[in-house]
Amino acid sequence: MVDHMNRCLFGMAAALLGLGPEPGPTSTRFEYAETHMSSHFRIVLYTDREETARSASRAAFARIAELDAALSDYQPDSELARLCGQAGGPPAHVGADLFDVLARSRAMSERSGGAFDVTVGPVVRLWRRARRDRKMPAPERLAGARALVGYEALRLDPEARTVRLLKPGMKLDVGGIAKGYAGDEAIRVLKRHGIDRALVAGGGDIVVSGPPPGRDGWSIGIASLEPSRAAPSRFIALRDAAISTAGDAERYVEIDGRRYSHIIDPWTGLGVVDRCGVTVVARDGATADSLDTAVYVLGPERGLPLVEATQGAAALIIRSIDATVQIFESRRWREIPQAGPE
Repeated sequence: MVDHMNRCLFGMAAALLGLGPEPGPTSTRFEYAETHMSSHFRIVLYTDREETARSASRAAFARIAELDAALSDYQPDSELARLCGQAGGPPAHVGADLFDVLARSRAMSERSGGAFDVTVGPVVRLWRRARRDRKMPAPERLAGARALVGYEALRLDPEARTVRLLKPGMKLDVGGIAKGYAGDEAIRVLKRHGIDRALVAGGGDIVVSGPPPGRDGWSIGIASLEPSRAAPSRFIALRDAAISTAGDAERYVEIDGRRYSHIIDPWTGLGVVDRCGVTVVARDGATADSLDTAVYVLGPERGLPLVEATQGAAALIIRSIDATVQIFESRRWREIPQAGPE
């Protein structure tokens, strides 16, 4: 049984599969793809007019690009980068998108006790360098970066729509919520164009509205994180929901014989060392995206109570300890309808 789970279930990735039967005479399936937020974004939708499909998808991708310009920590001229450049100064007025993402990020930071921490930017940058060089950060540099982490130093004023970073040198990182938020916004744009049967996938995040014609939901495969073992082990049916996956199948580094994830533990400033995969289903992409990160850092014992306390959320966690695979499911995960492969 364990060998079978090792083959099929070690880690997880939300894989887009089984997108429904052949469309009927009045509803055609259209698919479009673009690169945004350093990820491959895919839109699948159903409508009876190709012109509507093209214009709706263009508008949805434009919305994702707009969010990338505001939220990127790679683009030096992004709104987020400009805000971080004012760390330690007076409150700064920001756009509605950035404020909303930061408000939602801080809320998850509070709910998770800091397992998800939007102020983790300094250690993320340090760890990126460590992963590239395959060398642990110098202790003094790590201590300096960790001293700048702490969501309590992020102050938001909803009435004035201002943000203040109390410590000079603070850096924000919204990588654990941005793609899910972008998926939510893309679905909203598609709905405004009359598209109510759609799927938006970006990285490990998928947001769906109504299901394909003749189906109860979009068939989503829960696949192995092992790059060479990507066949899904199970399928679930989703509609008007989101699914997000956190795992380390491909984005990890081994330093001095120890494996570290690309996902940072805000308390240590280093990559998480437990080999684990977390898939979260929630009512919206931003919640699913941020919650899976928090649960990944917390682990099953502390993470599942957070999932149970999140309205409409469910989680599947798979952890490997000394070649033994452990599977954890939240109560609501068992209630999600199962689906079959095409």
